[in-house]
Amino acid sequence: MSSEVLGLEAVGKVYNPGTPAAVAVLDGASLSLAEGEVVALVAPSGAGKSTLLHIAGLLDTPTRGAVRLMGQAVAGLGDGARTRLRRDAVGFVYQFHHLLPEFSAVENVAMPQRAAGAGRAEAAGRARELLESVGLGHRLDHRPAELSGGEQQRVAVARALANGPRLLLADEPTGNLDPETSARVFAILLDRVRGAGLAALIATHNPELAARMDRVLRLKAGALAEG
Repeated sequence: MSSEVLGLEAVGKVYNPGTPAAVAVLDGASLSLAEGEVVALVAPSGAGKSTLLHIAGLLDTPTRGAVRLMGQAVAGLGDGARTRLRRDAVGFVYQFHHLLPEFSAVENVAMPQRAAGAGRAEAAGRARELLESVGLGHRLDHRPAELSGGEQQRVAVARALANGPRLLLADEPTGNLDPETSARVFAILLDRVRGAGLAALIATHNPELAARMDRVLRLKAGALAEG
């Protein structure tokens, strides 16, 4: 039986709690995501899916409820331990690539590895392998401005995989691309995720993309439901 990679238990999130401006975004959201499982997160704009992904990836903390990552309860972790766990266990892909414009594709993918302590040659070698695996072996030394939108997003996918995460979180990863490019980039993302046996939670508005995943979770009124 596959082991749990990510668990959320009755997670709630309220911004500005205790004030007249309080906004409840999540209310009892629960999920369990197993190793090798690819799950679609579907919700209308403003429903809180980005907040949920940030909490799952330890970029934000819930107002209530529990988060488990790699079987570890994260509530009692200090900032340093949270940062290390996030760096080692989680990869992120966003709607916009967020590549550093002054660096080449190889340098962008090598950067998180260098931050994790990898040597320059080791990081560059893995970066080249990852970029070749997403079909960008001919674009290694190109800067983001020299790449198409689809190529930039493929670099972002390679960067998310650079430190060998066990969980991939993606927030509308192809939402800024035209339909044909979106389908191509998503196919590459799905291939890389399944090939590495990762758990993945991928937010999307696209029902065709959602249907290609193992199951669908819908976020409504702050809670998650299957289908």
